[in-house]
Formats: sequence, structure tokens, C-alpha cells
Amino acid sequence: MTTLPRIGMGFDVHRLTPDRELWLGGIRIPHTLGLLGHSDADVLLHAICDALLGAANLRDIGYHFPDTSADFKDIDSKILLRKTLQLIRDAGYEVGNIDATICAQRPKLAPHIPAMQQTIADVCGVSPDDVNLKATTTEHLGFTGREEGISAYAVALIYRP
Repeated sequence: MTTLPRIGMGFDVHRLTPDRELWLGGIRIPHTLGLLGHSDADVLLHAICDALLGAANLRDIGYHFPDTSADFKDIDSKILLRKTLQLIRDAGYEVGNIDATICAQRPKLAPHIPAMQQTIADVCGVSPDDVNLKATTTEHLGFTGREEGISAYAVALIYRP
């Protein structure tokens, strides 16, 4: 059993659609479109869950919270993140830090970064200084540039206390 810190990487993507709320980083973002998914489709929290699970060698979010289960239908992804944290803590790990990037052409996310950062830090039980979030466009290229969807990438460091 290693005592060295471990790093995991996560990625998620969801399609934008009318008649859904847009949830990113655990907060509702005002927008004309929302993300389509079995849960609230929060791509940022899903990518963070995958990064944490990967770092602990615990597979991925779909393995633990399948989109075929009614238990997770329309679930708040903050609950999925809490459950993920319990899984990694049960394996003997704590969160060191998280670094994530959201790729979206619109809406502009910079004004929402501090609230997302605080929300994620609160759920993870870490300082906001341990959660770095960035937002970028894809310069109108690809599905995100055409505003068909939003994606997120995350890296997480975990350690055994």
C-alpha cells in the first residue's frame, strides 16, 4: 500500500438542450440552455468525481452511479460528489487539491468561478485555495464552439493522512 500522493484525471461532456437548468460546479448558472443527462448533468462535478475515483483506483462515476439506476435520476451532482468522497475516504484517502477546466462557448463563466470554487471546497471539506477552476471557450471550434455541449476536465491529488 503506497503512502505517496496519487493523481487522477477526469473528463465529462453533456449536450446542451432547452428546457433544462444549467448546473456547473454545484451552482445554477442563468442560461437559455441546460445540460442533458440522467442526473443534473453537472459536467464539472462529474469530471471531479472521475478524477478522485481514478486517483484512488476505484474505477469511474458510471460504475458507482450508473445512468440506468432510478436512484440517480435527476440527482444533484453534489450528492454524487459527497458519495465519491466517502468512497475515497473509505479507501483511506483525503483530497489534496483539485484543478479543473470547463470548456463552454457560452455563457461566460468567469463571474461564477468563485461561487463554484466555494461550493466544491465546502462539499470536499477543503479550503477554496485547494480548488482551482478555469473556464475557456474553444474559439467556436467543435461541438462546444457550436454550443452543442459543454465539457470539463479535472485533475485531483489525493493522499493518505
